[in-house]
This record gives sequence, C-alpha cells and structure tokens, in this order.
Amino acid sequence: MNVFRILGDVSHLLAIIILLLKIQKSKSCAGISGKSQILFALVFTTRYLDLFTTFISLYNTMMKVIFLICAYITVYMIYVKFWKTFDSENDSFRLEFLLVPVTGLSFLENHSFTPLEILWTFSIYLESVAILPQLFMISKTGEAETITTHYLFFLGLYRALYIANWIWRYHTEKFYDQIAVVSGVVQTIFYCDFFYLYVTKGPVTFRKNTFPSNDKNLPILQILKHLITYFLSVTIPNVLQTGNIFN
Repeated sequence: MNVFRILGDVSHLLAIIILLLKIQKSKSCAGISGKSQILFALVFTTRYLDLFTTFISLYNTMMKVIFLICAYITVYMIYVKFWKTFDSENDSFRLEFLLVPVTGLSFLENHSFTPLEILWTFSIYLESVAILPQLFMISKTGEAETITTHYLFFLGLYRALYIANWIWRYHTEKFYDQIAVVSGVVQTIFYCDFFYLYVTKGPVTFRKNTFPSNDKNLPILQILKHLITYFLSVTIPNVLQTGNIFN
C-alpha cells in the first residue's frame, strides 16, 4: 500500500472540502478565484474521461467521481449561487496565458498521440499552473482569509506528498512518469513562498504587506523567477530543435 498517495489524496480532498465549507458557511466566495476553480474543473474533466473506458479499482473510481462533483459544485457556488459576492475585479488573471501554452505543450510532449492521452497530458500540465489565478488574486489584494490559507496549505501538501509518492513508486516499482513528475515539481514550486509565510506567520489571516508581493524579507519569489527563467531558456530551444522537452 502506497501511504503517500493515500495521504496525498486525503489532503487534496480535505482542501476542497475546506473551500466548500468556507463558501457555504459564510455564504460568500470573497477571496476565492473563480478562474482557478474553472481550471481545476477542466483538469478533472479532461483527466478522468477514462471513467467510461477503464476500471482500475473502486477507490480510484470513487475518488475521480468525488473530485469531479466537488469541482463543479465549487464553480456553481461561485458563479451562480453566491455570484454577488464574487470579486471579479481582482480575479483578473488572463486564462489564455495558461491555456494556450499548455495546449501547445500537450501536443508536443505526450506519451502517445491519441485523443485521450493528449487530454490526460493537458490535464497534468494545466494542474501545475491552475493555482496561479488564486495566488495572483491574493497577491493583488495583499490579503487572504485564514480559511483560504488552510485551503492553499492542504493543496500544496497534496502536491508535496505526491512527490514522495513518485519517489516511493520508483523505489518499489521502478515506475517513473516524466511528465507527471516534472509538472508536479513545477506546481509545488509555486507554493514555496506561500509555505514560507504559512510556517513563519502561522495559519492566520494574511494582511497587506505580509504576502510575497510586498514582503521584502522573502527571497524565495525572486529565486523561483530565476529558476523558471533558466528552465524556459533551456527547454524552449530544445523543443524547437528536437521537438522533445526532456531530451
């Protein structure tokens, strides 16, 4: 039994439940990025199309159905039930900046050039950047409610546990999925500055001048920019020359 994957799934589910309870209890979706939730719903939709073609286990099927239902309930609450509380002015991240390159990359780098495989690959790449509208929104407003920080923490913990899951699977099964690992590491990197604040300041409401965009004592964001810039400078020429991002 892979305890890291189970803990990762539980952490992921807990993050979604925390978000849904927050919205339902407060009857408000203030501070929540609807665009991030749309992206997550798109991630689950394109990833779990194999529900109609492949049965792996009852656990696997149940988790897929639960994630799909929760994702669309969240979108419904934000854009329909509590739409009057939705902060559309600050949820202004342009999704095409994510969707266009992710779509192109899923056609360039995948395990096999079939519709289901391309859609699965698309979902993996998209999940790695789906949280960016939420982080951008918090950075723009300069604050986040306590419950929102809990949501982000468990979402980031889910990704960290899945890295441990991949290490465990490689050690025990010699299984290694390059696309999932690289995308997961990139996604985890985006949570680094948030984890820094969560650990050093505690799970409290982040106010203005405490979030990364305004924290002068936080070098992690700058380091990440250099890492991502370096990654792109190396991989983009490689894609143009070989058509493969990893060789």
